[in-house]
Amino acid sequence: MTLNGWLQIAVFIAAILLLAKPMGSYMTRVFDRRKTLLDPLLSPCERLLYRVTGINAEAEMRWTEYALAMLVFSAATLLLTYIVERLQGRLPFNPQHLPGVESALALNTAISFTTNTNWQSYVPESTMSYLTQMLGLATHNFWSAAVGLALAIAFVRGIARRESKTLGNFWVDLTRGTLWILLPLSLVFALVLVSQGVVQNFKSYDTVKLVEPQTVTGADGKTSTITTQTIAQGPVASQEAIKMLGTNGGGFFNTNSAHPFENPTALSNLLQMLAIFLIPAGLTVTLGQMVGSPKHGWAVLAAMVVLWFAGTLTVYSAESHGNPLLPHVDSRASLTQSGGNMEGKEVRFGIANSALFATVTTDASCGAVNGMHDSFTPLGGMVPMINILLGEVVFGGVGAGLYGMLVFVVMAVFIAGLMVGRTPEYLGKKIESFDVQMAMLYLLIFPLLILGFSAVSVLLPKLGLSSLANHGPHGLSEILYAYTSATGNNGSAFAGLNANTPWFNYSIAIAMFFGRFIMIVPMLAIAGNLAGKKIVPASAGTFPVTTPLFTILLTGVIVIVGALTFCPVLSLGPVLEDLLLRAGQTF
Repeated sequence: MTLNGWLQIAVFIAAILLLAKPMGSYMTRVFDRRKTLLDPLLSPCERLLYRVTGINAEAEMRWTEYALAMLVFSAATLLLTYIVERLQGRLPFNPQHLPGVESALALNTAISFTTNTNWQSYVPESTMSYLTQMLGLATHNFWSAAVGLALAIAFVRGIARRESKTLGNFWVDLTRGTLWILLPLSLVFALVLVSQGVVQNFKSYDTVKLVEPQTVTGADGKTSTITTQTIAQGPVASQEAIKMLGTNGGGFFNTNSAHPFENPTALSNLLQMLAIFLIPAGLTVTLGQMVGSPKHGWAVLAAMVVLWFAGTLTVYSAESHGNPLLPHVDSRASLTQSGGNMEGKEVRFGIANSALFATVTTDASCGAVNGMHDSFTPLGGMVPMINILLGEVVFGGVGAGLYGMLVFVVMAVFIAGLMVGRTPEYLGKKIESFDVQMAMLYLLIFPLLILGFSAVSVLLPKLGLSSLANHGPHGLSEILYAYTSATGNNGSAFAGLNANTPWFNYSIAIAMFFGRFIMIVPMLAIAGNLAGKKIVPASAGTFPVTTPLFTILLTGVIVIVGALTFCPVLSLGPVLEDLLLRAGQTF
């Protein structure tokens, strides 16, 4: 670890804290339908959309109606993406003449982008045409993020309203989140990325001669000499911008944000990380303003920052120390990893920015990577996995992170009430058995999917274990990470696992679908129940949710729930691998 590395990390989090309030205040104005500078341009577009689609913008929805509208919209857009993928061989903007995507992979990808996961079991530049990338995938980056925003705002309204049966209008929230927030930010950010060298064109791929021809040996033992390389291009910047701002993460290229056409400079690297946290951090301020308790929003943000810093410290430390075996292999300096573990990392970014990026992208449900998590040290790779296992609430995805955190807030307040022997209250509302039951249902679905699918894959040698590049504890980590990432709607991977098989395509698709939509139902049920409650005046026994003590309790509940649920499997995976590595055994 170096002073320079820590300074870069400090600059990043300082920028997030400075941007959180203006971003959060702007979103409050947007969803409260107050005036903004963009109204003269966007309000006519909004009214036209409502007129064409027949939406009554003044009509309010109960939580069940809100959930149904969200599910119908998601199903329709999922079907659109699936059709575009299957027919891409017959559609325009396909200069490489790529064929239609195979059915299992097309379904997996359609579900992946609909759920804001952006899990990719394929090589994008050799699988998806330009039209599929734009119409099928980039559009979903907007839609899935806007759906998450709408759901978070609905939950906040449930907390803020009193004796109300409704949570707002899904179609209005979806439209305003897209037009007022995601589109303007993406347009500006895409232009900034182009200025840094991110590609944006419709050219065919270029074929260039290698300066140094390469001799390779195939699986059949025959050797061949490679003298040319294909340089993929395309409309990258436009997809890159919403990929980060919408915490989507799906790369235009296989190597994602490690590719110089996606992430060419140190500045673009910093801006991409800022874009990932920008809206989730701002939403905590929006929470505080909409419920009438700004300090509560800052207390929630503080819990997120504490968990983020713990993860960043651990990854940076683990990667800086490197592989403990190499100093014993040879005493020469070239093999001692004196600078730390650079395997799987872009030399342009180094260890500090790779560790920070890995933590940021898994704290949010983004999944974009500028290094390969599978090549991190066992403990360094464990932290990104734990970040997702905590429920993607440490900043989390756009909207999804906030409503996931609020479920933990309900549990923290409930536990605080048990400690003092009185009915728990949250911002003046009684937390009753129904709220706790729905919160527990939300929290139990997550480990059931992850541990269930991981166990089945480990027990199926032909379907699960045959896809592993490594066996032993690291192989378990590869499978566990895949289902963790899918269920948490993150999308990053331990790339040693070949997930482009019928078993993994279908099972991961199920994990992504249920990890997104089934967990939304109990969350909205809590919001609907809270909206109908009366406000109870605070008393001496009321647990304040604006203090450092609340931040500590909330952080503790998140860690304890994650530790109790996933500690055994983590002990068999990355923890055991680290212990065996120190004993001289590798996998």
